[in-house]
Amino acid sequence: MCGICGVVYADPQHPVERHLLNRMNDALSHRGPDSEGLYLQENVGLGHRRLAIIDLVTGKQPLCNEDESIWIVFNGEVYNFPELRISLQSLGHTFRTNTDTEVIVHAYEEYGFDCLEHLDGMFAFALWDSRKKRLFAARDRFGKKPFYYAHRKEGFFFGSELKSLLQHPLIQKETDPVAVHHYLTLQYVPDPYSIYKDIFKLPPAHFLVLEGNKCRTARYWDIRYTPKLKISEKEAEEQLWEILKEAVKKRLVSDVPLGAFLSGGIDSSIVVSLMAGLCAEPVRTFSIGFDYESFNELPYARAVAEKWATEHYEFIVKPETVAEMIPKLVHIFDEPFADSCAFQTYYLARLTRQHVTVVLNGDGGDETFAGYPRYWLDRYVKPYSALPRFITQKMTPALVGWMREPTNVPVEANWRMGLKRLSQVAEVSPKASIIRWGSYFSEDMKQACFNDKMSSLVKGHSSDAFLAEFFDRASADSFLDRTLYVDMLNYLTGNNLVKMDRMTMAHGLEARSPLLDKTYVEFSARLPETMKIKGRRTKYLLRKMSADILPREIRERSKRGFAAPVEEWLKKDLRELINDALLSSNSNIYNFFRRDCIQKMADEHQKGRINHGRRIWMLLILEEWCRSNQ
Repeated sequence: MCGICGVVYADPQHPVERHLLNRMNDALSHRGPDSEGLYLQENVGLGHRRLAIIDLVTGKQPLCNEDESIWIVFNGEVYNFPELRISLQSLGHTFRTNTDTEVIVHAYEEYGFDCLEHLDGMFAFALWDSRKKRLFAARDRFGKKPFYYAHRKEGFFFGSELKSLLQHPLIQKETDPVAVHHYLTLQYVPDPYSIYKDIFKLPPAHFLVLEGNKCRTARYWDIRYTPKLKISEKEAEEQLWEILKEAVKKRLVSDVPLGAFLSGGIDSSIVVSLMAGLCAEPVRTFSIGFDYESFNELPYARAVAEKWATEHYEFIVKPETVAEMIPKLVHIFDEPFADSCAFQTYYLARLTRQHVTVVLNGDGGDETFAGYPRYWLDRYVKPYSALPRFITQKMTPALVGWMREPTNVPVEANWRMGLKRLSQVAEVSPKASIIRWGSYFSEDMKQACFNDKMSSLVKGHSSDAFLAEFFDRASADSFLDRTLYVDMLNYLTGNNLVKMDRMTMAHGLEARSPLLDKTYVEFSARLPETMKIKGRRTKYLLRKMSADILPREIRERSKRGFAAPVEEWLKKDLRELINDALLSSNSNIYNFFRRDCIQKMADEHQKGRINHGRRIWMLLILEEWCRSNQ
């Protein structure tokens, strides 16, 4: 796991300044604390910071082919590199290292852009072909590894994180109002946007080609949910087990110590159980919790750790720690990012790095096997909204309780507010499941709160419509599969994987995700819906498959999520933070919002009338980002 950056000036006679490339590279030192390297040749410069995982001695980058006509900087892991290496050697290619990085170089020589079809792993890389004067860059299928870039008349600039690009004086820090607009609904800035105009993220499963300062991007892979596999539950269960076992096995290859994040949920618990069966030594597992009992999952994680006799470590996050951490997290993410789970992930990564350098996790299980409660709740929105008002008023108290019981879906405690919430949900675009149940800013709420300038700047843009484009293009027949596709390419990529990458790399820790293995994702996508959801039971086949390997309380518990008690913190421990950051006369968020709207929202939350916890949290993060980027 590493950090990469680079510059390709449009003018062939404009040499890349070593001191500027060094600055860009140094900004990524946390991603690669073990070594650094530069390639400078005329108008091209490549930078690399290395976290040594495989081939600790000869794996330094930038790395080249035999005649030094091709150079690469690479971030990630190619899990099938031993097989690819043998294949490429049989075709006449000579290797000088034992790294997976060199495999990419020779695969490009052999297959050109089609080399991506042969790579199984997580990656972001940039390859300079000096003979063709071409930069070839790519990002893995699910966007586990980041790639930011800016293309200007002066040239092309890229880096693993925004802070790297911003070291170059030609890169401007102009906030993109459309990015803010989407952030307020999604809690993250989605690909291909970044928080800055003229800086973009290369979307997952895309490659980029730069020739003569002309840039183009293209998709090289996609998820297909059709045709459905004609397979029995028993057959699917057996095949799924073998696929997951192989996915975990290939991610255990490392020349440094490794372990696993263990949340107590079904996904990470399955990963740990498979690791326990494959490793000769006890698996090292790491968990985190809160003083708030309803948010504390440590007992569940402990049960799995005891089941498999792991070497287990725990950590508790406290509210005062959170207040101190906000500026630090904003700096790490570089752009507004409001998933409160980032706090515990940060501390979990810090604890874990004291013991290991590589960690496996359960990311991807919810998006592949429909683990979020909203997937089954979606089925009831349309029929509910079609009922007459006098009927829904009578049934809502029971319905709200029914929704709350097995889930952590944010419905209001007061049933009258619950009725309002359900009515709002029914009105949201049917193609935007994450917006329906997210409790963030809806389109109507944003328009009601934006000041005149902001309303004008984002006119014609809709977060609902943004997600609907993915929903419509999915290679799927059912509503559920289309929703899963939207979440795979948006919520997973823009939220969960960003959080995992930044929080682990902040501590020089590599995270690997077996449940995002290409074979596993392609197999699960084509399984019938009934193997993913039955009634209100999510992840049906995963639960059935793990009947003999996980404690019953783990298999049968409902999805809780790796959540932080933000709503409670804002009412108690962090109450003063709202006054200091959002309600002061010099708050930056009034560049976007009307003052009376923010005041009303804060009052309603503090008085318990409406739970605005997540929205207020998003505003606090936005305010801190604005202050740190003035």
